[in-house]
Amino acid sequence: MNFKQLPKFTVQTSKTLRSKLCVVSVILATIFGSGNFCAAADESRRPNIIYIMTDDLGYGDLGCYGQKVVRTPNLDKMAAEGMRFTDHYSGHTVCRPSRLVLWTGQHVGHTGLTGNRPRSLTGMEQTVAQRLKQAGYATGGVGKWALGNVNEPSEINNAGHPNNNGFDYWFGYLNQGNAHNFYPPFLWENRKQVALPGNVIGDFPNGRERVSSVKTTYSHDKMTDAALGFIRANHEKPFLLHVHWTIPHANNEAGRVHGDGMEVPDYGEYGSRSWPQPEKGFAAMVTRMDSDVGRIFAILKELEIDDNTAVFFTSDNGPHQEGGHQHEFFDSNGPLTGYKRSMHDGGIRVPLLVRWPGKVKAGTVSDHPSAFWDFMPTACEIAQLPQPDAFGADTERGCDGISYLPTLHGSGSKQPRHEYLYWASQEGATSVGMRMGKWKLVNYRTPKKRVAAKSQKHGSKGEIGDDWRLYDLNFDIGEKNDVANAHPSVVRKMLDLLKSDGLL
Repeated sequence: MNFKQLPKFTVQTSKTLRSKLCVVSVILATIFGSGNFCAAADESRRPNIIYIMTDDLGYGDLGCYGQKVVRTPNLDKMAAEGMRFTDHYSGHTVCRPSRLVLWTGQHVGHTGLTGNRPRSLTGMEQTVAQRLKQAGYATGGVGKWALGNVNEPSEINNAGHPNNNGFDYWFGYLNQGNAHNFYPPFLWENRKQVALPGNVIGDFPNGRERVSSVKTTYSHDKMTDAALGFIRANHEKPFLLHVHWTIPHANNEAGRVHGDGMEVPDYGEYGSRSWPQPEKGFAAMVTRMDSDVGRIFAILKELEIDDNTAVFFTSDNGPHQEGGHQHEFFDSNGPLTGYKRSMHDGGIRVPLLVRWPGKVKAGTVSDHPSAFWDFMPTACEIAQLPQPDAFGADTERGCDGISYLPTLHGSGSKQPRHEYLYWASQEGATSVGMRMGKWKLVNYRTPKKRVAAKSQKHGSKGEIGDDWRLYDLNFDIGEKNDVANAHPSVVRKMLDLLKSDGLL
């Protein structure tokens, strides 16, 4: 048959065009007795995945999680149109190890990174982006990359660069420390520096070259524009997009220089409030981020890919108390105890919203206990890929996660569950966190009889003390009442599980 005789189509919307291409594929399959053409058409309709992660946003910072002051209308709408998780956990209490967990599907007991010390990916790990890229997905990311620090162009061949770890496209920061500054002189687009006009680093003795004296171009806005550009450029094929915004993290160095590290172009609707400036800045950051979530949903609808896109929203850890901001001001941890750097739930339990029209029932709430290491198998299942191997002898490729797609589809009875969730930290007074069902176990590095100040002093050494505290989250979500003495068998069982898995 002469292919020139096939119908010709004029330029149409992407959804209409895909429909006609499907018809053509059926015709071709009939002619040639093969399903290859249909298979190609099905491939193009694999769901898109967008994973939005903010930096240092607390469990209680969104209206849909109980926030009463800071406005988040777009995220509240996302919750109303999708699923809200009440028992979702980050990978760690601070940035770099949490991201490593997310991208590799391994909890910190297997990544080995338990604090914000320098660490680069080797290019050999199987990241979420690598797995989906191998399956034909376009892979992009914007925001903070913490696992292959680059300061100068001469360092750009770092094995930890996102382009070496599954990302076709990256725009943002390649140095975690520099990501503190919201007005840097440049960002990175793949392997090239992109100047941010007008920004000038100030000569502040304690600024560590992370505080700008002239602030013109806001990095968050440029990274958001890049995310929207990636969606527009890749909307006709399946894509994975990580949006790892840096707000509402503080510029810690600006906090030390000026007393206010909450950098934002303007305070918007909060400008007239009689609040301290850092609190106006924090609120403005959150609402600005929320507005940009709305921009993402708007472009999905414009391009007619809204129904075929699963959008996730979360935070990398609990709320911060940095740059002049006080997490208590807006009750950022909600009913939880602790904040960033704590093994209590305030440091690790985070919002998770998932919106996927037609696939995730609107207005649903799930109490399924899940964590960052579950995203890799979930993304693979959404993308119709084989599940990654469970963690075993191959530490570079093993996965600790369990897909929560059954929960997203409303099949909670079919949802496999973790025997327990685990975290370890070398920062702060608490060293280990573990959740098993309703039970939460937290280790303090020093015995109870020692003063808290001394416990904090020894917190950076990473030692595990003999002070294990147990909480019943069904009755005590705030972890106020230690019931270890009343339930010694539970403590023993949980510790035995950690020992049997080589985590103690």
